[in-house]
Amino acid sequence: MSDWPLLSLTIFLPLVGAGFILTIRGDAEIVARNARYAALWTSLITFVLSLAIWANFDTSTAGFQFVEKANWIPAYNISYHLGVDGISVFFVLLSTFLTPLCIISSWQAIQDRVKEYMIAFLVLETLMVGMFCALDFLLFYVFFEGVLIPMFLIIGIWGGSRRVYSAFKFFLFTLTGSVLLLLALLAIYFEAGTTDVPTLMKTVFPRTMQLWLWLAFFASFAVKVPMWPFHTWLPDAHTEAPTAGSVILAAVLLKMGAYGYLRFSIPMLPQASAYFTPLIFSLSVIAIIYTSLVALAQDDMKKLIAYSSVAHMGFVTIGIFTFNVQGIEGAIILMLSHGVVSAALFLCVGVLYDREHSRDISHYGGLVHRMPKYAVVFAVFMLAAVGLPGTSGFVGEFLALVGAYQANTLVALLATTGVVLGAAYMLWLYRRVFYGRRIRDHLKEIVDLDKREIAVFAPLVALVLWIGIYPAPFLDAIHASVVGLIDQYEAANAIKAATGPARP
Repeated sequence: MSDWPLLSLTIFLPLVGAGFILTIRGDAEIVARNARYAALWTSLITFVLSLAIWANFDTSTAGFQFVEKANWIPAYNISYHLGVDGISVFFVLLSTFLTPLCIISSWQAIQDRVKEYMIAFLVLETLMVGMFCALDFLLFYVFFEGVLIPMFLIIGIWGGSRRVYSAFKFFLFTLTGSVLLLLALLAIYFEAGTTDVPTLMKTVFPRTMQLWLWLAFFASFAVKVPMWPFHTWLPDAHTEAPTAGSVILAAVLLKMGAYGYLRFSIPMLPQASAYFTPLIFSLSVIAIIYTSLVALAQDDMKKLIAYSSVAHMGFVTIGIFTFNVQGIEGAIILMLSHGVVSAALFLCVGVLYDREHSRDISHYGGLVHRMPKYAVVFAVFMLAAVGLPGTSGFVGEFLALVGAYQANTLVALLATTGVVLGAAYMLWLYRRVFYGRRIRDHLKEIVDLDKREIAVFAPLVALVLWIGIYPAPFLDAIHASVVGLIDQYEAANAIKAATGPARP
């Protein structure tokens, strides 16, 4: 299958499905039903295509695979260039895996403008997958910024009572940083004469230029992660977004910034990355401790999980900037784990919201007596978020902290407090929602998970346990690319040592 344009098929099939949904006609009920099924089957076929990519992926090489290249704007040396390596392949899989689950979870929750909602999700899938496959900087930028449009619409149209405010806040925060990314892209093009990513990885930029470019990248990627103090848009966006919107926002869109560090900042600007590592460590430690304490004070379940996401991404950014194998591999596994676990936790909140139309923690209590299956499912994801051994959360956090300990012992010790605080707010949430002898009167008729909801949660539970118990298939695929990235970084540092340190 290596001769097939698998990446292009995976990227653009959702767009074909969206075009088909546009042609659906009939009364509102028929249109809604056909739009749901068309979106579901399109996303499932897309997921199968992404599995074919993984099945044919060579874990022994660090280079890009399934490469597709064609002239796009030849007059300016800009090409349609796609490829995946061990760093990006699992983010493609994560995007295609979660999209059908989001569509199934929205089956009954979304009753208004169903056709437009399904189109927005399929367009969003195309943009997400394209972003992780792009090997031309301009092509990446198109996908990277294009993601904002369908997510803005999903929050602004199908969100809660403050959806318009939250949608504009999300859009303006992320777009402002991206303006500087565009300026950096132009500077790189005028310096190197190309936007081809593999070529740019081999280009040695002047040290002072690296510093300014790195800061421009940081302005965009830090907002997307989001790092403290650029995280303030996230709780509002999560709180007002529909459940499936929160799932994609937490599981995939928050990984865009961290992926940007791995794909662009470190390989293209290695000396600047080393220079600004103390800044990343400082902001990450603050994020882990501060947002964990804020999560402890939350009364809204969605806000609690949103703040926990900021804390978990702090571990990710620390792992990335350790510049060792354990740290970077741990960061990537933690991103995958967080993508699955945070998605599942938001889906769990959506289950209660669909029944009670409340996310207030004090609204619930004693649910284990009425919803035992739901209590077990929630417990699995809660323990994975805590980092219990045997779950995906443990593998990523452990490796990231091991890498951090090798790079900076103090940073590792401070970050470890986040593990304790994470256990505190997640167990505190679970106790208040599920335990207590008295069942509130308004909860006495609440029903447990139905077959559709079990079908959504079952693959998520399986994946959390698979990564936690047997992470070798994931680590093996990642390893060669991570080693290649570190070798490139160390070679650049050797040049730096020979020519003197960079100065701002």
